[in-house]
Amino acid sequence: MIPLMDNQEIQRFARFRRQVIENCSKVILGKEQAISNLLTTFLCSGHILLEDLPGTGKTMLLKAFARSIGGDFKRIQFTPDLLPSDLTGINFYNQKTGNFEFRPGPLFTNIVLADEINRATPRTQSSLLEAMEERQITVDGQTRLLAQPFMVMATQNPIESYGTFPLPEAQVDRFFMRLSLGYMERADELTVISRRDSQDILGDLDKVVTAEETAWLKENYRRITVSPDVANYLMDIVDQTRQDSRFAAGVSTRGALALYKAAQVTAAFAGRSFVAPEDIRQLAPQVLAHRILAGNLGHSSAVLDCLEELIRQIPVPME
Repeated sequence: MIPLMDNQEIQRFARFRRQVIENCSKVILGKEQAISNLLTTFLCSGHILLEDLPGTGKTMLLKAFARSIGGDFKRIQFTPDLLPSDLTGINFYNQKTGNFEFRPGPLFTNIVLADEINRATPRTQSSLLEAMEERQITVDGQTRLLAQPFMVMATQNPIESYGTFPLPEAQVDRFFMRLSLGYMERADELTVISRRDSQDILGDLDKVVTAEETAWLKENYRRITVSPDVANYLMDIVDQTRQDSRFAAGVSTRGALALYKAAQVTAAFAGRSFVAPEDIRQLAPQVLAHRILAGNLGHSSAVLDCLEELIRQIPVPME
């Protein structure tokens, strides 16, 4: 039986969240909830699909996050001519030694920004799958483990489709959350345009949490309890997505598991040893919407609106 978490242990989650958000917010203003969702995904060993317009701070956010946790960061610009080996690495012949040597690709890091992932061909997109799911890559029949922790944040422009290759549903389902930063509030944007350069601020950021603390949180968040009523409430939402005639297909079991895990982390961040129904309601749009096959609804925003309407209609269990 998994031991319950005491108050001192729960406060480690709240402190971890506060330290990372405060550090990242020195670079990205007014995006505390987005940073919290990023951190939740990270602790759950998931990956993020970020759909947003150019210039909203996606790269800065992930760089600041990597610095805050003391992780290595690499950015990959996806283009139609990008090859799978450009991600995974290659074996090359070293003429000096007379042997083949492995030159690792940019996936051998902790935090990866896959920028404009839908501009690469399906073959290159699929080369991310093994890395995202198995935390390993295979080159010339030899499997190599990736660094830990490891997270991919893939971006795509939601309004520009010329020269792109839409992600298959099976690959979209492998992303833990789909997020959008959006524009800053006017006051925050005024601060950003009048302060010193964000790159300079980023260069001054220090690590605020240790690898040991991160590993402990990733291992222990599953000790947050979920009552049968709350678990059934989660499954009511998932079941309704599968039965709603507006959707061609509902949420997968992988999606239900992701929502369960995300709710546990969110409860711990809030200083609770148990998941509340509000945790499920808060996270469901970010965790579930991209896993629903749209049917005749078309744009993803229409799917999100329908999902939120569906959630409002489902009775919430009494705490």
